[in-house]
Amino acid sequence: MDLFEYQARDVFEKHGVPVLAGAVASTPEEARAAAERIGVASGGVTVVKAQVKAGGRGKAGGVKVAKTADEAEEHARAILGMDIKGHTVHEVMVAQGAQIDEEYYFSILLDRANRTYLAMCSKEGGMDIEQLAVERPEALARIAVDPNTGIDAAKAREIVEAAGFDAETAAKIEPVLQTLWTVYREEDATLVEVNPLVKTAAGDIVALDGKVSLDENAFFRQPEHAALEDNSETDPLEIAAREKDLNYVKLDGSVGIIGNGAGLVMSTLDVVAYAGEEFGGQKPANFLDIGGGASAEVMANGLHIILSDPQVKAVFVNVFGGITACDAVANGIVGALDSLGDEEDRPLVVRLDGNNVEEGRRILQERDHPRVIIEPTMDGAARKAAELASQN
Repeated sequence: MDLFEYQARDVFEKHGVPVLAGAVASTPEEARAAAERIGVASGGVTVVKAQVKAGGRGKAGGVKVAKTADEAEEHARAILGMDIKGHTVHEVMVAQGAQIDEEYYFSILLDRANRTYLAMCSKEGGMDIEQLAVERPEALARIAVDPNTGIDAAKAREIVEAAGFDAETAAKIEPVLQTLWTVYREEDATLVEVNPLVKTAAGDIVALDGKVSLDENAFFRQPEHAALEDNSETDPLEIAAREKDLNYVKLDGSVGIIGNGAGLVMSTLDVVAYAGEEFGGQKPANFLDIGGGASAEVMANGLHIILSDPQVKAVFVNVFGGITACDAVANGIVGALDSLGDEEDRPLVVRLDGNNVEEGRRILQERDHPRVIIEPTMDGAARKAAELASQN
């Protein structure tokens, strides 16, 4: 989960990373009030920043310096509602201005290829860090970080020396890098980036901007992270599925898909898309993986989510019984259909194979629901689902 800049700033402050004052605003009037309050410490100067989860805000006109509260209100009015790389700006952050002497770059990220962490640091921070990394890679120090030791004093010294900082500046930066490592470790992050990390005219090191990505797989031990989630652009069905611990992604087609195992579901999407070409271009309506050991309850929850989508005209349940026994899947289907009652009239094509397949098919046959069609093969079931979706 990516955080907005103002959220990253608050996380930094929580752990003791040096930051400047900032406040979030959703209207020009709120921005003015924030500038009046925050600008006192910087001679009235503030910076109004678009809050979107995308880079290139400055180049897109989403970051403006304001010398007065009136200017802050004017900038906020121009930025709010702006489209930046497909993201609409709903909020701005009004940040305290700073007298910048030098700009640096620092980040910690998960290096999946080498199964470790990676720290990157440069004396040349700012908007064009990506261009710097391509054109002059020697200017960007890359230092592996052992997860067991992290960034201690010795590792911080290694990083700043590799980046080429002078001794005086390095001594000021090193403790900040150690604190940023604390953020990375304690918040279960996969990315902590500061661009720019600045030295002010007074010689202080300050994180002037921040980007933080949190590992959603660690949310079970980070309950406070739930408050950081932004669901304003998330499909309501995806939110409902997440609450049921279902791996669901909304798509734009008409055939609802349920499978057990990500690989099988991905294959099912391809087979349905291919079969759908014969019937007016029918496509998958979703990705839904109920997992390898899904119970009847999980199966029922998945069906409820899919059938809550009005775009779905037919459903294809594709299960290969392994850990998930086919009879459990069949019981889940029966339970879901019983709870939905007669109001549900969309067809359900079921292909079962593997563990307890005969028992699973027997359960469905005995229930004899008028909307359930049992198909023995994956290709045949995909074709049938696409055909029914085109007719419904």
